[in-house]
Amino acid sequence: MKFIFLSFFIFLNLFSAEKPNIVFILVDDMGYSDLGCYGSEISTPNIDSLAENGLRFTQMYNTSKCFPSRACLLTGVYAQQSGMDKKHAAMLNAVTLGEVLKTAGYRTLASGKHHGTENLFERGFDHYYGLRDGASNMWNPGNKRDGEASPGNKGLNRYWCDDEKTYAPYTPEDKNFHATDAFTHKALEWLDEKELDSQPFFLYLSYTAPHYPLHAWPEDIAKQKGKYDRGYEVIQNERYQRMVKMGVIDPHKSPLAKWPGKNWTQNKGVELEKEKRRMEIYAAMIEQLDHNVGKVISKLKALAKYKNTLIMFASDNGAWSGRSGAKTQSTKLEDFGTVASYETVGKSWATVQNTPLRNWKHYSHEGGIRTPFIVHWPGKISSPGTFNREPSHFIDIMATYVDLTQAQYPSNITPMQGISLLPALQNKSLQRTQPLFWQWLRGGGVRDQNWKAVYWSNQWELFDMSKDQNESNNLASQYPEKLEAMKKSYHAWYKEAKQK
Repeated sequence: MKFIFLSFFIFLNLFSAEKPNIVFILVDDMGYSDLGCYGSEISTPNIDSLAENGLRFTQMYNTSKCFPSRACLLTGVYAQQSGMDKKHAAMLNAVTLGEVLKTAGYRTLASGKHHGTENLFERGFDHYYGLRDGASNMWNPGNKRDGEASPGNKGLNRYWCDDEKTYAPYTPEDKNFHATDAFTHKALEWLDEKELDSQPFFLYLSYTAPHYPLHAWPEDIAKQKGKYDRGYEVIQNERYQRMVKMGVIDPHKSPLAKWPGKNWTQNKGVELEKEKRRMEIYAAMIEQLDHNVGKVISKLKALAKYKNTLIMFASDNGAWSGRSGAKTQSTKLEDFGTVASYETVGKSWATVQNTPLRNWKHYSHEGGIRTPFIVHWPGKISSPGTFNREPSHFIDIMATYVDLTQAQYPSNITPMQGISLLPALQNKSLQRTQPLFWQWLRGGGVRDQNWKAVYWSNQWELFDMSKDQNESNNLASQYPEKLEAMKKSYHAWYKEAKQK
């Protein structure tokens, strides 16, 4: 009852007669330290401005994989409860943010990647434009165009939606098409619609970048020339020092682990040049994302809507360490970044991107599940420029928006699994009472307050997150009873979730 009154009090203080607009910006496969405001050397001034005048969360969690994360975000329930923990799935026994926010009078807009089998236009969004699938060639998600190399796309038709229409494949006529820019352009068009003169809006702007393939404008890549010539270890150490200096991490709780992979000096000849170019393109993709975020900010200001807009920014999982480029694509250095390539960053650069966290996408260790998370809302955050260090999760977004807008969440489906994050905006405790859970592929885990039990390939570990945020000191043998209790909690959750 105490929490209910606290939440209602915060709602009265934040809410005005004019309902706030809401923008959630989601990026794909971006590492924990890839933004300037989280320690990166990559230039992200527009996103940094949101952090400097907003609130940065240091322990926001996703699910370690694209489509389960997006399902959690959209529905407020675990992906295992909505059937979205498996590929080629639809969201079952669940509602979307679009469907819920409509009950509060919102105009609902979605542009970008969905990664499911449903067209979001049919799931409560007044508009949906973008990639229904998980990844595609950024320059051309469809068939080969005259005068160009094959876009690859792993031999699969990629589904693309434009409101009620679904294309398979979608081949843009414009050879200056780039998915990142296209998603933004469509969103900006919608913000000019007359309906927004009288309705608040929710914009879900869901980018594919910087997920592979590594594709960026040549002029943006050129700006990065030479920046990564000093190699993995040097760049990682500089990121780490900046993270400590700005307060993102505590060096006593998150010491920088010994470099886990091959040393930079082991790269020779053309392979060395390819390693430089991979990170140059990746950095260019993030700077392009930042340019596009800047366009959205400028548009909101031009429409006099910026001051009454809540903006959130996150990534759907940590950096990815694999090499799964399409075999049909060129591997020539001169093709990197173009339609003829399908490159990934690889394990070493992914380790840098996740500094200082352990492991990568797919793992339920921190490097797979922890994301930068920024909340910006002019005049509504009590201590702009500060950090929130409590654990939070994508399942909390639905509860937050329902709390904020007083939208109606149905009573005949799986209940919301998260809690409202509104107290954090006023330096109040989130008062989470339930553990957080993860499961994907061969990994999974549970976090209960400061204890975290996590496994990969059925090898369980136990960590005290109050002292060890990069999971370097396994306490499983020291506290076997604690580990068994957490494993029992995890298995009970998973069994119940799969019965939904």
